[in-house]
Amino acid sequence: MKTGKDKNTPDSEEQVNNLENIEKQDAAVENETIPADHQMPGVPTDELSKTEEELSEMKDKYLRLFSDFENFRRRTSKERLELMKSGGEDVMTALLPVMDDLERAKMAMENATDVNAVKEGLELVFGKLTNVLQQKGLKPMEAKGQPFDADLHEAITQTPAGDEMKGKVVDEIEKGYYLNDKVIRFAKVVIGA
Repeated sequence: MKTGKDKNTPDSEEQVNNLENIEKQDAAVENETIPADHQMPGVPTDELSKTEEELSEMKDKYLRLFSDFENFRRRTSKERLELMKSGGEDVMTALLPVMDDLERAKMAMENATDVNAVKEGLELVFGKLTNVLQQKGLKPMEAKGQPFDADLHEAITQTPAGDEMKGKVVDEIEKGYYLNDKVIRFAKVVIGA
């Protein structure tokens, strides 16, 4: 038989019942959901409404910003497509007079008896074409006699050459071109070996 009481042991059935009731209330509170219109304790109503208004304003600003960005994206994509379609328009317009000259030269060649006159005409048209292309930024690449550079030249073959032409471009099969200092066609060359 015990003479002393354990501190954790309840004194009576009433205390046991009280403990069980407290545990049931705690479990009910944990499982309970708080309704949306329930006032939070310690938060004034005007502060809560002010916070809700700020949230509403921020949502509105976000939607407007998102809408503006979508409009900007669509407009930019449309402008890009239009630019791609008409990007070469200025070059084509500049080449039309050269095309007219070529047509006139073609008609003149049909009835021409003097080969030198035809040759001079073609040289004039070629000079005009070269000037138009240079105005638009096209520049021919000088490769013959230069050291071979893989960033500018495409080697087709090698040929035996003297010591002074070893590793240099001996012959140019196809001319290379720059457009505004960017290589748009590599020169096809023969390298001295």
